[in-house]
Amino acid sequence: MSHGKKSRAPRTRRRLPFWPLVVVLVLLLLVSVVVSLAFGSEPIPVGEVVTTVTDRFTGDEPGRWDVIVWELRLPRALLAVVVGAGLAVAGAGMQTLVRNPLADPYLLGISSGASVGATAVITTGVLGALGIYAISTGALLGAIASAVLVWLVATAQGGLTPLRLVLTGVVLSSGLSAIASFLVFLSDDPRAANSVMFWMLGSVGGATWIKLWIPALVVAIAALAMLAIHRWMDALAAGPETAAALGVNVAGLRITLFVGLAVLVGVLVAVSGGIGFVGLIVPHAARLVVGARHRVVLPVAALGGGLFLLWVDVLARLAVRPQEIPLGVVTGVVGAPLFLLLMGRGQYRFGGER
Repeated sequence: MSHGKKSRAPRTRRRLPFWPLVVVLVLLLLVSVVVSLAFGSEPIPVGEVVTTVTDRFTGDEPGRWDVIVWELRLPRALLAVVVGAGLAVAGAGMQTLVRNPLADPYLLGISSGASVGATAVITTGVLGALGIYAISTGALLGAIASAVLVWLVATAQGGLTPLRLVLTGVVLSSGLSAIASFLVFLSDDPRAANSVMFWMLGSVGGATWIKLWIPALVVAIAALAMLAIHRWMDALAAGPETAAALGVNVAGLRITLFVGLAVLVGVLVAVSGGIGFVGLIVPHAARLVVGARHRVVLPVAALGGGLFLLWVDVLARLAVRPQEIPLGVVTGVVGAPLFLLLMGRGQYRFGGER
């Protein structure tokens, strides 16, 4: 009879039920959107916010807060939700594509390419004829060019394998960031550096109803498309050999994910700049709460990302009123310790690996 210590079987972490959690997150998101409209440089009672919004739907005469609530704050709140949801979904997809839990939506250098495009517009005035859409257009063109460059380099080296994507994205990201810095250095405008820095760190302050529908549509299509292939993504997360054994066309799936994520992230960066940590920590939090299956991870990550970035934007507006803090600063300060806390909880696994 052995007198040694009995070995304990690892405890299985209990997951939260999916549908009740989704219902709670949806309700929290709806309430948060309404409550967030009360915060800003001019505080508004929540009751007045509700009245202002309902007046729009009932056709009553607009009240005194109509312009602030409906034209300024509501599009901003909805854009924060859309961008947060999109970054969380993109982060989950990117981590599966490269099978790396530290991957984020900007891994492919898309954010750096967008920064070059936006910086070129700010410092040289190119695309100035597009008016308020100049920076977004420049950023989108830069993001697409960066994604194409990553594609060409990776395929020329033998294909879109995780290692090639990671190495190519990191190297090109560094090079493109250097180009953006060089454009700022050459600029004669003393305000260019501040404008570029604020854009790179992210903001949804320029949101309008017209600017909202394109990113909302892209995020919805991307999320639904990824949900439609959730079984293939589960197989890919377990490894290419496992996926191939289950009949998944690994090369075709990688190409599909690459193109879809490039378009999704490019559109999001074009309308909000570079907002870090959302696409990194939210998918991890979703996996801890509901498990690793993409069928449950993607909806929870989308709702959680929208809720997270919505309140980050509120905090960015209130912290140093009347000035605003770039969203990337707030997500970094909040996200770094939160990520470390999440990784220290229980038995966390990604793609079958601890």
